[in-house]
Amino acid sequence: MKAKELLEAVRDGKVSVEEAAEQLKTLPYENLGFARLDHHRELRTGFPEVIFSQGKTVEQTGIIFEKLWKRSGLVLATRASREQYEAVRLRVPEAVYHETARAITAGMKPEEERVGLVAVCTGGTADIPVAEEAAVTAEMCGARVERIFDIGVSGLHRMISALPEIRRATAIVAVAGMEGALASVLAGQLDHPVIAVPTSVGYGANFGGLSALLTMINSCATGIAVVNIDNGFGGGYLAAQINRQSK
Repeated sequence: MKAKELLEAVRDGKVSVEEAAEQLKTLPYENLGFARLDHHRELRTGFPEVIFSQGKTVEQTGIIFEKLWKRSGLVLATRASREQYEAVRLRVPEAVYHETARAITAGMKPEEERVGLVAVCTGGTADIPVAEEAAVTAEMCGARVERIFDIGVSGLHRMISALPEIRRATAIVAVAGMEGALASVLAGQLDHPVIAVPTSVGYGANFGGLSALLTMINSCATGIAVVNIDNGFGGGYLAAQINRQSK
């Protein structure tokens, strides 16, 4: 329960002062031994702490997800396996697994309640898993999302035909591997910010996404922000923040 809700519950007699005091003890953060959960993050940033599931055990993921769910009613876990999801679902039946994005969510607003518009674009089909992580993240942050896939610069006519749709967006996430030129080309055509997400998709000289990252960082187009390789979460979160400011 959030601090504001807790105070209202005390005022309405639904929670005793003693119970409220017990909950307030762990409001700033909760020490689980293997993790310290930041319950104040939503108050500071507008969105609760996100679980990075990679490297966590199935049990750890389940426990953390349940604790955050009980406090905020809004939880996102990224880089999650199907096994981790099954452990979460036993504790939080409302949880949903997004297979392509490898994300677990609970508490996402229905589409009709989301605001603005974020366009998530990919250079190729192979970039979709990272793009889906970005899309799900932006949706969890309350943004409407339009997915526009496979408009890479090797077939420029595909991107040009999609521009009217992309121009409606407040922020654009450009997800691309290989040489990573999509972000530069889009930024040169649009008057809204472009968040460039390099992916590790590509042949040997791609160096696991490093070539795409360097292309995006060295872009001569303006209005581009660049996140780390395969960081769909970072791209989607930043786009949602920009989108929220424009409401």
